[in-house]
Amino acid sequence: MKLYSTNNKDLRVSFKEAVFNSMPQDKGLYMPVEIPQLDAVFIENIEQYTLPEIAYKVASTLLKDEIPADDLKALIEDAINFEAPAVKLDDKTFVLELFHGPSLAFKDFGARFMSRVMAYFLKDGEQLLDVLVATSGDTGGAVALGFLGVPNTRVTILYPEGKVSPIQELQLTTNGKNIRAIEVKGTFDDCQALVKQAFADADLNAKFRLTSANSINISRLIPQTFYYFNTYAQLKKQGLNDVVFSVPSGNFGNIGAGLLAYKLGLPVKQFIAATNVNDTVPRFLESGNYETKPSTQTYSNAMDVGAPSNWVRIMDLFNQNVEALKKVVTAYRFTDEETLAGIKGLDNQFNYVACPHTAIAYLAVEKYRNENPADESAAVFLSTAHACKFPDIFPEAIAAKIEIPEQVTALESKPKQADQLGVDFEGFKAYLLKG
Repeated sequence: MKLYSTNNKDLRVSFKEAVFNSMPQDKGLYMPVEIPQLDAVFIENIEQYTLPEIAYKVASTLLKDEIPADDLKALIEDAINFEAPAVKLDDKTFVLELFHGPSLAFKDFGARFMSRVMAYFLKDGEQLLDVLVATSGDTGGAVALGFLGVPNTRVTILYPEGKVSPIQELQLTTNGKNIRAIEVKGTFDDCQALVKQAFADADLNAKFRLTSANSINISRLIPQTFYYFNTYAQLKKQGLNDVVFSVPSGNFGNIGAGLLAYKLGLPVKQFIAATNVNDTVPRFLESGNYETKPSTQTYSNAMDVGAPSNWVRIMDLFNQNVEALKKVVTAYRFTDEETLAGIKGLDNQFNYVACPHTAIAYLAVEKYRNENPADESAAVFLSTAHACKFPDIFPEAIAAKIEIPEQVTALESKPKQADQLGVDFEGFKAYLLKG
């Protein structure tokens, strides 16, 4: 598998190099030189395969011979050892539950696969691998658990002060060992900017072996395609062949993975990018002007991203052709008030408790159906995090229905371990250089 930079299509690197370098020095993002088509027989019979079997087929098609078959199978079976059920709400409406992994968020797919790929490629005696990650909520917890105890690695997680939920903060700050957390007095965009500056800094690159665990890393994106194919398999078992996916979108890695799956040959009628008021992409699709803006704090904190990194990948997938993109992607935005209404609507209509991100994806399905009454496709909205992570958002009657997983209860007895920094890069650089 060869990859290029979105800023330099003449560049060629191996998958291993892209995983460890994370982001090219020209500040583009890595993309596959070739996106092969999965064979039609596999797609036609996909309902016969398990999630690990589907994951292996997709990964081996993309990676080719980067990892030997038996090693790749073992890696996937270890990383993707939990389910992703498409729960039926009515005959044409499904919620894809992606929170059954250890950190209770969809990012377990990417983080666990990536950590095992890195561990596979790391050789004894090599320089310590420093993993830098910015999080708006769930990425940090997934990465922390994915890398916890992995030899020869150290993870530094940056998160915005006061802008993650209490449970998310516990998942970031109670690990110890090779995981350290930094509470940044700023926004997620500030955290993300610090990480990007670190990758471009000559002094840091001379001293450390830096890589990222954000969705800018191609090894985070690839495993997220697995659950799109697996969902299609689940629907096919029920005789449903036409599907619309509604994806809660912040940094646009999740829907980017869905669109990569589409380019690999997954039959999808439409993708819906569902955002909160951090609506850079909906505004772009409406006006044609791509203008980022400072992020605004909302109930759906993992989507509080004003400058989504992965949008360049999506544009690259469509060769910068906005009209071609708009045939496949629709985008809607929703306020906190609408999000609460969506939470209540899901509870009233289906007796289903959803996190605020999931509620936004549900609202987007409703809006899409209102605007496209002739489309009778099955609609799948992605549930990206367990509702227990957002206890203060729910009305009391709905909150009482939330079952708290054991791993969350165990966190509450652990002490918080976090350093505090401002948004200036020199302060972050000095912190890293101290070791």
